[in-house]
Amino acid sequence: MSSFFVILSRPSSPENIGLVARGMKNTGFNELRIISDSSLNPNSYITAVHAEEILDNSGVYPDISGAVADMDVVFAATARCRKNYTSLSLKQAVRKMLKFSPESRIGILFGNERTGLTSEELNHSNFLFALPQATSQPSYNLAAAVLLTLFSIYNTAGANKMQTALKKPLPRWEQEECIRLILQKLEDKKFINPGNKVHVTSMVHDLFGRMAITAKDRDLLLAIFSKGPDRHGRG
Repeated sequence: MSSFFVILSRPSSPENIGLVARGMKNTGFNELRIISDSSLNPNSYITAVHAEEILDNSGVYPDISGAVADMDVVFAATARCRKNYTSLSLKQAVRKMLKFSPESRIGILFGNERTGLTSEELNHSNFLFALPQATSQPSYNLAAAVLLTLFSIYNTAGANKMQTALKKPLPRWEQEECIRLILQKLEDKKFINPGNKVHVTSMVHDLFGRMAITAKDRDLLLAIFSKGPDRHGRG
C-alpha cells in the first residue's frame, strides 16, 4: 500500500505513535508522517513491536501544509460530523480511496487524541469521513481509529481492483492554491464580506475540496471565477 500515507497531526502520546506503526505493519502500510514540533520520542519504539522500520522511515513535519503538500488527495478522519463539512461514512471513504489511480498519493489524516482535527486542519483535506461506533463514547483511541481505517482499506482492496480508476488529482498544495484563488476572486467580487467570510470559506473548502481537483478542473474553475461582469453589469 505504498500510495497511502498515514498522517498524524499533533499526537500527544508517543506510545500511540508506536501502536499506529504496529497497526500499519499488520495491514501492509508503510508510510507514516507526524506533524509535531519535536522529533520522534524513543518511547514510540516500545509499542511498535516488529514495526520499528516504519518509525525509522517516518517523516516529522512542523506544520500540516508541509505534511500534505505532495499528496494528491487527503481524507480526514473524525469521530463526529461537522456542521460546515460534508462527511462520508468509513465504507464510502474507503471505496472512494480505492477508486483513485494507483499512482495517486493518498493521505489519511488523524487528529490529536483529545481535541481531534481543527477546522483549519480540515481545510487541508479533500474528504471528511466519520468512524462508526455503537456507544456514546466520544471517540476511538488514536491507534484504534487508524487500525480500523487501514483494516477496512486492506479488506476492501481486493474487491475493488477491477473498478475504473479516477483521474489523478493535482498535488494538494496546487489544489489549495486553486481554492485560495477562488476565495480571492469571491472577495474581489464582494461575494465574501466580513460578515460571512468564515462560513463561506468553510463551504468553499468543503465544496471544491471534495472535487479532488485535477489540472483540467483547475483551468475551468479559474476561468469561470475570472469572468468579469458584462456591459449590462451582469457576472
